[in-house]
Amino acid sequence: MAMEEPRKLRGHKSTATCCIASRDRPGLVLTSGEDGCVCWFDLRCKDVQFIMDVGTEPVSSLCFKTGNEDILYASCGNEIKSFDVHMSSVNSWKPLESFNYNKDEVNQVVCNGKSSFLASADDSGDVKIIDIGQKCLYKTLRAGHTSICSSVQFIPWRPWEVITGGLDSKLVLWDFSKGRSHKIIDFGSDTHNNSGQCLNPAFVHSIAIPEMDMVDKLDKICAVARGDGIVDLINIESELTRKGTSSKGSSSSSSSSSAIKRVCLDYSVGGHNAAVSCVAFSLFQEKGRFLISGGNDKTVKIWDCYKCLDPDNNNNNRDFLHFNINLSKKVNWLCTNQSDSENLVVCDTTRVVKVYSIS
Repeated sequence: MAMEEPRKLRGHKSTATCCIASRDRPGLVLTSGEDGCVCWFDLRCKDVQFIMDVGTEPVSSLCFKTGNEDILYASCGNEIKSFDVHMSSVNSWKPLESFNYNKDEVNQVVCNGKSSFLASADDSGDVKIIDIGQKCLYKTLRAGHTSICSSVQFIPWRPWEVITGGLDSKLVLWDFSKGRSHKIIDFGSDTHNNSGQCLNPAFVHSIAIPEMDMVDKLDKICAVARGDGIVDLINIESELTRKGTSSKGSSSSSSSSSAIKRVCLDYSVGGHNAAVSCVAFSLFQEKGRFLISGGNDKTVKIWDCYKCLDPDNNNNNRDFLHFNINLSKKVNWLCTNQSDSENLVVCDTTRVVKVYSIS
């Protein structure tokens, strides 16, 4: 299957850093950049709809307020700003709120399913939990990471828990109501991984959690993008009941059920040969059917999650990879939208955002 030339979205003056797609309005895509701007695109139209001048520092992460996509959160430096689209004008983008709780540069900001909390992960290794309604700091999660905390996600089926990944090669599960961790997976001490893949340290660059309407088919998993080129699919519930912290490698099954604990997507099954920078579950077609990963090897890989997670498919794992896209630049971030076409948005290390059609 040949890949058509991507559509190109122009609006940034320097490298695009992040992208998100609307759940409520298919075709609406927002991108952020090192130019301190956020660009709004409607894929039904040719040009950028409008450009928000957020600040002088790069905008590292974006998220909508869950259930109200008129509210946008953007992180720049150690600050998180919120904006109401309807209260702003083309010439004036005054923030509704500004949160300055992080001591260091924020790498990712996310909103939980009930739109009651924000979580922000920063370079100090801390994660701040912000109470949106009370407009105050709720908890600080620290001492889980010894280096940069690169990624954070709320766990939708565990409403008081988040999962974080960092450049200490650790994946940490937290109870943020108590402010403490209760499970740490250390990929750096992963002596059981039998892939033989050794490129860079197993830093955690990105994590993705399926939405609740994906869980029935995917189970309660987490996708992990690692610096050694591996993408892990980890069953969170199995990990929580398991002793120890190191990985068992490619596809060991739970002794108590047929659920797969871990699937290791490495070069032996067509995976990346450099650091993986981003992972996301697909919103198009059957939601969650595909896991999309992008890396420093200038490729985007589309994985068939149903095949990866099928315990009867262990001997036929060569067909885990559904499709491969070769790029000319490294991937910074990617996201998907719900359309049948133009459903994969990729920010690479240029200022031009690319949009691909995956079927």
